[in-house]
Amino acid sequence: MKIQKKIIIVGAGFAGLRLAQDLQNSDFDVLLIDKNNYHQFQPLMYQVATARLEPASISFPLRKVFQHSKNVRIRIASVLGVDTQNKILKTSIADFDYDHLIISFGCSTNYFGNAEIEKFAYPMKSVPEAIQLRNHILQTFEDALMVDGDQLQALMNFVIVGGGPTGVELAGALAEMKRNILPKDYPDKDFSKLTIYLLEGSPNVLNPMSGDSQKMSRKYLEELGVIVKTSSIVSKYDGKIVTLQSGEIIESNNVVWAAGIVGNTLEGIPSECITRGNRFLVNRFNEVENLNGVYALGDIAFMSTPKYPNGHPQVASVAIEQAKVLAENFKRSIKNKPRIEYEYHDKGSMATVGKRKAVVDLPKFSFQGRLAWFTWMFIHLMLILSVKNKLSIFINWMFSYFNNDSTLRVILKSASKNK
Repeated sequence: MKIQKKIIIVGAGFAGLRLAQDLQNSDFDVLLIDKNNYHQFQPLMYQVATARLEPASISFPLRKVFQHSKNVRIRIASVLGVDTQNKILKTSIADFDYDHLIISFGCSTNYFGNAEIEKFAYPMKSVPEAIQLRNHILQTFEDALMVDGDQLQALMNFVIVGGGPTGVELAGALAEMKRNILPKDYPDKDFSKLTIYLLEGSPNVLNPMSGDSQKMSRKYLEELGVIVKTSSIVSKYDGKIVTLQSGEIIESNNVVWAAGIVGNTLEGIPSECITRGNRFLVNRFNEVENLNGVYALGDIAFMSTPKYPNGHPQVASVAIEQAKVLAENFKRSIKNKPRIEYEYHDKGSMATVGKRKAVVDLPKFSFQGRLAWFTWMFIHLMLILSVKNKLSIFINWMFSYFNNDSTLRVILKSASKNK
């Protein structure tokens, strides 16, 4: 009887999920571990936060994905640590031995060591966080009905920190909500004082993208009424007042933090294997340096190559490609074939600001506007896992396109038990 190699994948993000999919029904015993029982599609998280999509539209139950797999098992658990000498992974439900351990649990919000900002600002890296933000946004509009004067302006100021795709897309969605939805939902309230600030520390929004895309995205945002402040770094936020390094202050009860990410850590991984941003140092085969049988994929992996000496961009396309190459190398190892080195082929980047307003950078050219917006929609729909979810999202988008509205503005509060 053939003894199967045991592969444990920690994290069901883009990399972990793709690796498990590529290894299903193969000659490996695959265990996929995640703290949630679903894969979440992070690029559309902002649409959940702004009540354009339901959480279920961007969440895919893992057991549904692997219903027809004979060799992929799923466990819902928190990972506590790893014994790399004895090849044992410690989790909240049991200890598991492995032949190959793949770490693909991604990153979390980076507050740059500022505990005060972490306490009061809203992150948006997971479905529960997006729901929490949605509840807060919708409740803020309700609270605004009963407030006037100075208190009202603090309630009506929304500050988004971070001018990457997440910040730009969220700012655009809130601006469209102010313009198209709030006047219909609240005919008895003037929401003209609602002000959306987008703060970015570097000189441009969408800093990694082309100059044309940077300029056009800023132009689109400002046309929607967003106040864009670049070269602006937040130094403090106490829940009421945002203080910039320049000394400028903005009164706000609503701060969304999208200013960066930092890798999650795992006890048992030596510090010499970790570099800036808590990323794991890996070679061209995604093996963590100096560790036998341990690999890292996606955002958590830092691979220096001639083309990318400072590591690859932390985007979904890198994670998916690394997973595909690693799966192929595992299959080649069974046949005693030489392994393939990973090389990233940049397919481009994109961001949407609002209806018919988007920017797309391809390797040799960039374009903006209506065509870019339709391209953004098509690519994101294709990346969605299930046909049912594709259809649900498409219907919601078409409904919103023709009437500038959505029907999902429900505040979902958790129930409390009285004992």
